[in-house]
Amino acid sequence: MRIGLSTSVIQRGKTGIAQYLLALVRAMLKNTGGNQFVLFVLEEDLPLLEFAKDKAQIIPVPERFRPPVRNILWHQVALPRWVGRYQLDLLHTPSYRRMLWPRPCPRVATIHDLAPFRLTGKYDRKRMFYGRTVARRLARRQDAIIAVSEATAQDIVRFFGLPPERISVVRNGLEHERFFPGSREKAREAVARQYGLTRPFCLYVARLEHPGKNHVRLISAFEEFKAATHSDWHLALGGSDWHGAEAIHNAIRQSPFAADIRCLGFVPDDQLPDLYRAAEVFAYPSLFEGFGMPPVEAMACGCPVLASSRGSLGEVLGDAAAKIEPEDFHTIARELYILATDAAARNRLRAAGLAQAQKFDWNRTAAETLAVYERARRHAFAS
Repeated sequence: MRIGLSTSVIQRGKTGIAQYLLALVRAMLKNTGGNQFVLFVLEEDLPLLEFAKDKAQIIPVPERFRPPVRNILWHQVALPRWVGRYQLDLLHTPSYRRMLWPRPCPRVATIHDLAPFRLTGKYDRKRMFYGRTVARRLARRQDAIIAVSEATAQDIVRFFGLPPERISVVRNGLEHERFFPGSREKAREAVARQYGLTRPFCLYVARLEHPGKNHVRLISAFEEFKAATHSDWHLALGGSDWHGAEAIHNAIRQSPFAADIRCLGFVPDDQLPDLYRAAEVFAYPSLFEGFGMPPVEAMACGCPVLASSRGSLGEVLGDAAAKIEPEDFHTIARELYILATDAAARNRLRAAGLAQAQKFDWNRTAAETLAVYERARRHAFAS
């Protein structure tokens, strides 16, 4: 098959969808199974796909199509014509926001979450309308839908009204060659040089998005923890500013422990494993996730995790994380206190996390995704 992938929603590599798509492409190109891949890439994102240039055909997309409305129009008007031009047998769009209405070939879409149905105010009105109404109709026209978790699959059935047999659950993987325990001492030295973090710290890696990622309650929990323990811990927040970030920055400015709260900005891929290894605890208090890759990555690096169980997180993390009620910052503070003061609890979670992380692998994800392509093509020809 000649398989096309639209990559235009990776937003210069700074989103979870970007990590999904880049890791998936790397894994599929290791074992193509005789398939050929055609990648449609916005011009400024081309360096991110440099690794694929010798194994896939890369088609530059003019940068003027990056803005969301223009990008949607490009998908609905130009891309269907390009499907014919490049003789594609199947097209995969890795986000529900760019699913095609036309049917130029069999189509597969990945849905990571249906957050617009779960979180009030996650996006502005236009994006909420698109996610709740337009995407619902587009999803019904796809030949196959990939859900990254059982929780997301159940939401697709409930909110989009798709029959379960049209949905394949293919969980995200993990790049074990990047995320592994390694040397904590070397990691601490690297983190001290790069970020000036020389004291014990609690880490949270997620874009600075309010209210969905729940940073403000984590900051309140950290304040309670600091007041109770008088410890020298820092709270380190890795991630780019996103919708509602100003509320997070305001909470930090107003905190009595503002000097101990560090915003690290976007963390490059090569620095992320050392942050996980150096952290005492990884906190993930998100109000909703369709999968949740950062806590799995942290587990793979040997970092104890405390996390919400909202959305897919209970399914993905199992019993390998300390569970918190994300809307009650007192419970977050209590679990943080336990992990800060109980070495045995940290060691238990560290061991459980390493075992849980072994359940995820991008090579398996790639193989299961290729199987979905085959089923989608059969479905399209049968209908």
